[in-house]
Amino acid sequence: MSETIRIERLGVKADGIGMGPGGPAYVPFTLPGESITAERQGQRARATAILEPSPERQAAPCPHYTHCGGCDLQHASPPLYADFKRDLVVEALRRAGLDAPVHAMVPTAPGTRRRAVFSATRAGTRILFGFHEAMSNRIAPIDTCLVLKGEIVSALPALRKLAEGLVARKGETRLTVTLAGTGLDIAVETGQTLSEPLRARAMQIALSSDFARLSVNGEIVIEPRPPVVLAGDVPVLLPAGAFLQAVAGAEAEMARLALAHFQGSRQVADLFCGVGTFAFRLARHHATHAVENDAASLAALDRAQRAASGLKPLTSERRDLFRRPLTAKELKRFDGVLFDPPRAGAEAQARQLAESSVRRVVAVSCNPLTLARDARILVDGGYRLTEVTPIDQFLWSHHVEAVALFERV
Repeated sequence: MSETIRIERLGVKADGIGMGPGGPAYVPFTLPGESITAERQGQRARATAILEPSPERQAAPCPHYTHCGGCDLQHASPPLYADFKRDLVVEALRRAGLDAPVHAMVPTAPGTRRRAVFSATRAGTRILFGFHEAMSNRIAPIDTCLVLKGEIVSALPALRKLAEGLVARKGETRLTVTLAGTGLDIAVETGQTLSEPLRARAMQIALSSDFARLSVNGEIVIEPRPPVVLAGDVPVLLPAGAFLQAVAGAEAEMARLALAHFQGSRQVADLFCGVGTFAFRLARHHATHAVENDAASLAALDRAQRAASGLKPLTSERRDLFRRPLTAKELKRFDGVLFDPPRAGAEAQARQLAESSVRRVVAVSCNPLTLARDARILVDGGYRLTEVTPIDQFLWSHHVEAVALFERV
């Protein structure tokens, strides 16, 4: 049944939130101030007509928009979009009782994302390949993407062909695609058994498509060129499917903020260091201790370090920082600490930092809510939150990266 709803504001996932005869409604792809007709299912609703469009509404540039779930806000004007993302950070901090300078969001241009995870599944006799629809397990087939680097977009037909051969009979097959400096690295996770005919077909597709490397379920199938990325100016050979900051420009901005904050520090720690994204940049200026739980990432860091020159002392340690954070006693030797955890944040580590004597801390976060929680812990432990910079690493989505700087009072 259709009803008229007036959209009042945007929620944290970029849905328009309004009130209709059926009560509150969350309506994707709408904007504050708009009057719409919608069909609802519980509190979720789908706009069927925009009766009064917002002056901030613009035409979405992508033909897959509203079907593919990767983007939420292509229909919003750039100023509204930037304010929305900055406000996500401001509001999360406010709810934690924190008031700190939050800068304007650092933008990201279209066509700059170098890493994406595609999904493939069987639908009867068809193979669906693309991204998930919003809030759904259904896959929206795509033939272009305005967010991704051109090299990945150009490879979509080959990736689809690869997925068609490797997709499992049941469940979902995932392809993690990373554009390294030497070409595309493709890491496939599938329930399909890799028979010799399938292996040969996959190798042929990889060779004809000039992929740098293809791995299936962690096994390297073919590697014409090792996939190498730069961590600052240090070449690092990526493990298959390894985490990498999605946009190189965003990564560089995060590193710039951290390096400026640590100016004058002698010994720093890089926690949740991955393959050394920040550690190698830090080690150009400071003795650095890098901590990570993923063995393959640490091995890549170690190989890259042994080949690098001109670094300050760089040590590494494998450790689960969720279960066994560096203690306040262990932190005594550092005057600077950077932590860049997954979306769950770094609560246990923040509690140890709050009890430590570390002078400067940098928190890099992809989740404003857990950032605010961890920031509250640090502030309660005697730190001052000096500034926060939102960074638009995930273009047109409701996700926002942020870098927060802390100093011990």
